[in-house]
Amino acid sequence: MELNLKQKAAYGIGAVGKDMVYALSASYVMYYYQDILGLSATFVGLILMAARIFDALNDPFMGILVARTNTRFGRFRPWLFSGTVLNAVVLYALFAAPHTKGSSLMIYFAVVYILWGMTYTMMDIPYWSMIPAVTRTPAERESLSVVGRTCAGVGSALITMLTMLLVGLFGGTSERKGFQMVALMVAVIFVISELLCCLFFKEKSKSANKTATIREMFSALFHNDQAMIVVASIVLINCALYLTANFIIYFFKYDFGGEGWKTSYTLFSTVGGGMQILGMMVLYPLLRKKLSNTQVFITSLIAALSGYGLLLLLCLLGFAGNLALLCIPGAIVFACNGMLTVLTTLFLSGSVDYGELKTGRREESVIFSMQTFVVKAASGVSVFLTGIGLDLIGLAGNTDETGPIAVQSAQTILGLRLMMTILPVLLLAAAFILFSRKFRLTDEKMAEIARVLHHE
Repeated sequence: MELNLKQKAAYGIGAVGKDMVYALSASYVMYYYQDILGLSATFVGLILMAARIFDALNDPFMGILVARTNTRFGRFRPWLFSGTVLNAVVLYALFAAPHTKGSSLMIYFAVVYILWGMTYTMMDIPYWSMIPAVTRTPAERESLSVVGRTCAGVGSALITMLTMLLVGLFGGTSERKGFQMVALMVAVIFVISELLCCLFFKEKSKSANKTATIREMFSALFHNDQAMIVVASIVLINCALYLTANFIIYFFKYDFGGEGWKTSYTLFSTVGGGMQILGMMVLYPLLRKKLSNTQVFITSLIAALSGYGLLLLLCLLGFAGNLALLCIPGAIVFACNGMLTVLTTLFLSGSVDYGELKTGRREESVIFSMQTFVVKAASGVSVFLTGIGLDLIGLAGNTDETGPIAVQSAQTILGLRLMMTILPVLLLAAAFILFSRKFRLTDEKMAEIARVLHHE
């Protein structure tokens, strides 16, 4: 039975709240703990990397637990809601750090951030695993993937556009208090959105799949070469995005500068967030009418690379203080990212069918646990690189909220400009090479796989 509008809307609402939480953590943890609380940027990055190593072991096991779950509420919804409530509490704790310094603050951050990753896994894996579990045709799966990723983009864009504005509104001159209140607001929205998703998005079957041994599940996962190509592409693309998100706030505070830097940052982020949504909801459907999904993916990568090149050129030519010009490459990069996020989810869903045809088992929870892991891994790697980069260029944080914004050297500013453009370019170029050479699940191939599976 085809999904109705109410179910699709419920699924989309869940994505909005879920990605508001993720975007807040991925984009502002470094800034909050380094620039506001005064921890070493390298230490913050190191903790995020350590958390990702832990996730490498935790996430696939979570996928297995979901696959083996059998309750009267279904396989996915019990984990989705319980994980949401726990993660909302931990999110607030992450941005409500106690007034302590040194080793005590370092321990607090390490423990709370690892707990955040664990609880986010509990709800994220079942959320995305529902796509291939409740849909069977490529067209229906594409439709639900677009809904999920578009609404996720809305949630992420809302955080991008409004966070610093709300921090100033709630906290006044105290960014610390502002972030605490923003985190509380996002946590409440998160719980409400996932509750609506659980109530109105019904699973088609309440029975669990036939369980396999852990060895069999991991074998099915790592023998799915196309899933691995998509996973690697997600890592590279998301690393580029999160590097931009982490560096751009420092760019506006210390390079663009001025008393109104938060307003300029908010305006730039609003343009970027709006273009990300436009990319998902308008540009992707338009291009999809003329091009295959793989062609849209390649086109988006090339355009994003061009956007970063233009941004670097503007900075080197002395236009770093011109907001109108900076918004042009920003709009290009964010619009392309919107299309890429829709497509990577769609390709990962397709790899579930590919894996079923190849191995005889349908491992949507295990394969989608990889998406949860790699998206978090991408944010961890990007923040780690950001932390090392900030320390290497000698950027001095602004922990004294009552004092003027710290002045950075010319060498620090140049290093900041290069890192926020060159590093993402290298990552996107690697994604382009990998995808164009190794990915084989074209539209025609997916239609053929669907016919075989339905016939069987």
